[in-house]
Amino acid sequence: MPPGGREHDLGTSFESFSIERGEPRLDTTMAKKKTIRTIPQDRTPMPEQDPRARARNFEEVALGYALENALVECERCMLCPEPVCIDGCPVGIDIPGFIEKISQKDYRGAYDILSDSNLLPAICGRVCPQEDQCEGICTVGETLEPVAIGRLERWIGDMAIENGWVNIPYIEPNGFRVGIIGSGPAGMACAADMAKAGCDVTIFEALHKPGGVLRYGIPEFRLPNDVIDAELDNLTKLGVKVVCNTLVGRLFTIEQMRTEMGFDAVFIGTGAGSPNFMGIAGETLNGVLSANELLTRCNLMGAGDFPSNDTPLHLGNKIAVIGAGNTAMDAMRVSLRMGAEKVYCVYRRTRAESPARAEEIHHAEEEGIDFQWLTAPVEIIGDDAGNVRAMRCIRMELGEPDDSGRRRPVPIEDSEYEFEADMVVYAIGTNANPIIGQTSKLKLNKWGYMDVGDDLSTSMSGVFAGGDIVTGAATVILAMGAGRKAASAMKAYLGIRDTGSVYQPDRPGSEGKMFGINVEERNFARLHVA
Repeated sequence: MPPGGREHDLGTSFESFSIERGEPRLDTTMAKKKTIRTIPQDRTPMPEQDPRARARNFEEVALGYALENALVECERCMLCPEPVCIDGCPVGIDIPGFIEKISQKDYRGAYDILSDSNLLPAICGRVCPQEDQCEGICTVGETLEPVAIGRLERWIGDMAIENGWVNIPYIEPNGFRVGIIGSGPAGMACAADMAKAGCDVTIFEALHKPGGVLRYGIPEFRLPNDVIDAELDNLTKLGVKVVCNTLVGRLFTIEQMRTEMGFDAVFIGTGAGSPNFMGIAGETLNGVLSANELLTRCNLMGAGDFPSNDTPLHLGNKIAVIGAGNTAMDAMRVSLRMGAEKVYCVYRRTRAESPARAEEIHHAEEEGIDFQWLTAPVEIIGDDAGNVRAMRCIRMELGEPDDSGRRRPVPIEDSEYEFEADMVVYAIGTNANPIIGQTSKLKLNKWGYMDVGDDLSTSMSGVFAGGDIVTGAATVILAMGAGRKAASAMKAYLGIRDTGSVYQPDRPGSEGKMFGINVEERNFARLHVA
């Protein structure tokens, strides 16, 4: 069974569905040119758990497409000759290519196209904000709702897990050793590309299980752990070694990796996991914590099974979550499932300005989250024992746009009020993980993030960085794109032949050759003695 719990009958044709339902067959032969009028007009809905049931369990909310759903949605793709959706994908997936393969019922072929660019299709299909990327510029979306690219990617990814599909290319070891710091999406993508190039790759993970933010930051009702495990398993099949419980910067430094430990190149993908607070009165009270701490305790450390797992949480009955991004939605919905009586979202702007995905806000509303829009905290109030008992807030109104392009919230005079809460959770963004910067001589920017060049190289030779540790908190697929970009630069640095930049005729030093091989490639040629 796939993670979504649905069986895929690979032997059932789409035509049989049409006959049984008494509907006209859709042409899957691609013989006729599609137009906006001839494709199915409505986006195929995603089956979901009932809100009343799912608000009290951690099973996946979105149940996944069945075969019929996927084939109908594929018919909505017009297979544009110049597909803009590919440009909207940070890792450059051939989107029309894999959708056409599904239409032709070549499901393994669809997976082959997907996995050529994306090691984690079942993950990305669930958590990537496709509405702001590939689907956001889909040609169909100019007239109708865009093609559900993410849902189709998830469907193929789940089918690959169900059937044990994996693409392991022939790998010729090249003798280079590469160290990856962090097993999140950036580190995983970089590790995969370097392993495929023939490098001996080791990932170092600080926590006791790999996956980074995918595991500790995203609840199982959005991204099941068995999906993470399955796609991580594909990484180890490439020969990548994953070493957990290893905090780089404390056990050993970046400098030691490049010298004593013998790593020819290093990639830093440690993310941005240091939480922000507001600096208002009452933040030191018992019952104030960050969304990162709440989610890590629940997602990674099993706080929901306390005392079976020895991770306490001391969850409140009335919980106020400050912020309205995806992390805030996760924190609120986890709190509800953990048994909170009432969960509030406190956000100083309106729903329209919320940075969370529209789907996540919709799900939270369905599950009963109480949204306090245009509201800003000014003080957290405690009782005589030092515990949170209430929060003082002020009403806001929107003024002129700020640097983010969103309208700036302005306090309304004499509008302060209190509401009861016994736990306050901050979900207002994060800063760079500070440990690497504190324990190495790498150059940082003024915000504490890694200062890198256009090729993601740091100030230390052979050390590269990408993902949230460079850009600040972003999306899974953007982190993966950074990991792949860094891998390309690392291969160029090492002189590995499959790097396109090696062959540029105007590359400095490319005039130096020995037996037809660029000297700077530092490579070798196999000679067969007669």
